[in-house]
Amino acid sequence: MSTEKIKAELRTEFGKGAARRIRREHKVPAVLYGHGNDPIHVTLPGHDTMMAIKHGGANALLELDIDGTAQLALTKQVQVDPVRRVLEHVDFVAVRRGEKVTVDVPIIVVGDAASETLTVTENSTIQVEAEATHIPESFEVDVTGAEAGTQFLAGQLTLPKGTTLLTDPETLVVNVTAAQTAEQVEAELEEAEAEAGIAKDVSEAPAAGAAEGEAAEAAEGGDSE
Repeated sequence: MSTEKIKAELRTEFGKGAARRIRREHKVPAVLYGHGNDPIHVTLPGHDTMMAIKHGGANALLELDIDGTAQLALTKQVQVDPVRRVLEHVDFVAVRRGEKVTVDVPIIVVGDAASETLTVTENSTIQVEAEATHIPESFEVDVTGAEAGTQFLAGQLTLPKGTTLLTDPETLVVNVTAAQTAEQVEAELEEAEAEAGIAKDVSEAPAAGAAEGEAAEAAEGGDSE
């Protein structure tokens, strides 16, 4: 697992206004937690940090240079602007070389299962314990030629040396099922439409009854005058 080096600046201003000013300068506000120390608020170069996290994956490990002191930082939470797709904020956890950490590692499905099947990823990540500098970027599940009914469990994954599976070994990760036929899809659609029609009739019934009641009350009121 490679480690990207990033120059960090200690932050002296806080709040939404300060964060906006930081982002206008194409920088990213970030916080470093861990090891029982007070959180360290820093500012990072936007583009370099984005590329480092993109290259490192879900558990990117960065080496932050904070006032000349190198600190390994494991990415824990990333906030991205949904429109501009740029970093807005990053949370890190301070780690040491050789230290064991608990992380969620993504599952990647490769290959093509047998024809007329559907491959479903039941769990997109599994939890493992690994050294901070040797965290797997992902685990591959090869479904090449797998027939309907084939299941891949967490315990069947090949873990690198020094990595321990924390997820229940019997957890279903990838499931290969029989693909639905056109007739089955059509039948399900018809059933869904029928249920929706019944629900609509039920929801409209009270309204109709209320309208009749109002009409009757109006008629009685007219007679009394």
